[in-house]
Amino acid sequence: MTDAQARQPVLSLRGATLRFDRRTLWQGLDLDVAPGEFIAVLGANGSGKTSLLRTILGQHPLSSGEALVAGEPVTAGNPRIGYVPQQKLADEGTPLRARDLVGLGIDGGTFGFWPSRSKRARVDRLLADVGATDYAEVPVSTLSGGEQQRLRVGQALASDPVLLLADEPLASLDLTNQRAVSELIDRHRRERGFGVLFVTHDVNPVLPIVDRVLYLAGGRFRIGAPDEVLRSEVLTELYGSPVDVIRARGRIIVVGTPDAGHAPHDEHHDAGHEDVCDHNPEDTEAVVL
Repeated sequence: MTDAQARQPVLSLRGATLRFDRRTLWQGLDLDVAPGEFIAVLGANGSGKTSLLRTILGQHPLSSGEALVAGEPVTAGNPRIGYVPQQKLADEGTPLRARDLVGLGIDGGTFGFWPSRSKRARVDRLLADVGATDYAEVPVSTLSGGEQQRLRVGQALASDPVLLLADEPLASLDLTNQRAVSELIDRHRRERGFGVLFVTHDVNPVLPIVDRVLYLAGGRFRIGAPDEVLRSEVLTELYGSPVDVIRARGRIIVVGTPDAGHAPHDEHHDAGHEDVCDHNPEDTEAVVL
């Protein structure tokens, strides 16, 4: 990597705005993600966190503004982007083995039953990288949630990405596996120098490794270090109503965040997308961050 490449943002958003019908998820978003930087993306349900990742993946065009990955316009299927989806356990009886799942990250569905020696070697390295060698030949459906998520991280690393997008990768995992998966992503982004956008409802498991926070709410946003953004006065201004940020026993809890309202049509009741809350917009909720 040249010095210029090392300084170039792996992701650059300028004036980025995304609208669905008459609803604006976020607008005027300016964000540069540096190589090796870890950014947590926070916000209430329906605030546009998953839609942000889908925009970067080339699945949602911006309503206005610009999005560049490693200096190039966003395109669908960009191999320079790794993607860890929301946790979804494999269906019981699925014959796919652990090594097959990781192998799909190398050349998609063309991996086949008789991969070349070089591809097998790459899969073996990726399995070792994520600590999954011991269950390489085991059917994915028989593995725990934490083990399956390790494999998805390995799959996301297969193309040697400059940017890793993770959509609620810790959901449904116990505390031990949350820590293990977080540390796994953290170790590789430091070793390989890729940037990370990490969507989460609970920032506490990753708080020690987060460089900055992007908080989305009501079409607006705030970006900064966790201590700069996760403050009562900042979130109160962002939401336009009283919000309390409570720190207790090393954890952060946000109380009083108004429900973000309905997500856009394509996010309704779709596993792997943001959940939709049906509360009155004036209701309040406590969110563990």
